[in-house]
Amino acid sequence: MVYQAAADRYEKLPYRRVSDSGLIVPAVSFGLWRNLGDTMPLENSRKVILKAFDEGIFSFDNAFNYGPNNGTAEETFGQVYKSDLKPYRNELVITTKAGYHMWPGPMGEFSGRKTLINALDTSLLKMNLDYVDILYAHRFDPNTNLAETARALDTLVRQGKALYVGVSNYTAEQTKAIAEIFKELGTPFIGNQVSYNMLNQEQKNSGLLDILDEHHAGLFAYGPLAEGLLTDRYLDGVPEDFPIHKTNGFLFENGRDALTAKLRDLNELAQGRQQTLSQMSLAWLLQDKRVASVVIGTSSVDHLMDNLEFTKNLDFSADELAAIDKIINR
Repeated sequence: MVYQAAADRYEKLPYRRVSDSGLIVPAVSFGLWRNLGDTMPLENSRKVILKAFDEGIFSFDNAFNYGPNNGTAEETFGQVYKSDLKPYRNELVITTKAGYHMWPGPMGEFSGRKTLINALDTSLLKMNLDYVDILYAHRFDPNTNLAETARALDTLVRQGKALYVGVSNYTAEQTKAIAEIFKELGTPFIGNQVSYNMLNQEQKNSGLLDILDEHHAGLFAYGPLAEGLLTDRYLDGVPEDFPIHKTNGFLFENGRDALTAKLRDLNELAQGRQQTLSQMSLAWLLQDKRVASVVIGTSSVDHLMDNLEFTKNLDFSADELAAIDKIINR
């Protein structure tokens, strides 16, 4: 059966312009990190991806190394794109990243010129694309001078293989340094994709948002639910083997009981807003207009639809925001 996108897909979600650039993205982007790939039946992946598009999510976020097994998320997306989404390419914002381990040998990671160029060429083949909308350097490379990384990304734009470039997991200082190089080169730098959530507000406090705004770029927030902590699954306690992302490891510094108490109080606040904890957490991220899009991932249509309910209540009172801050900072 030939896929036909929902006619009302652009009536369902808010959209945001990235700073004052010409790039507009949905408030929610679909991330393929660990959720879709070779261990998931293709038909299930297809169903979730197409449902996301039908609900107004036209931004799909990938990386060379994503998937249960390295690289398989791009392959999965490429199959769905080829069979169903290709007629809609002009509507789609498709992003990928290069920098974590991608292939054997010393050239298979980080951000040297050869590595970045080879990585994008391979990603385009896997996804059946001629270009990506955003190519991110996936992590800061401590051994390669920043100018080489910036010029490699600039080359890929000039070759027509990427429309915009970005960085991911760069600190505020690292972002400022490479943004200055992009400015000199005339490279369309669009943003930094970083871990950011209600429990982990480092990006808000580090000055990164201000630096991005200064350079006409935005923040793309991954890990918005802190690997699931900001859901109702851990209100009775967080297990010892909880797989926390390294960027959120500090959340356990005062012990699991203290964290659980915070989650319970945040959940009570969410209930007062007629939202789940996860819905309130997603809505909170969009309070700052410098946050361009929130990247969520799922392998379930039901889970996707439950999360998207948050867009029905994006407004917070001053008292609610103050209460959240008090809970987080105690």
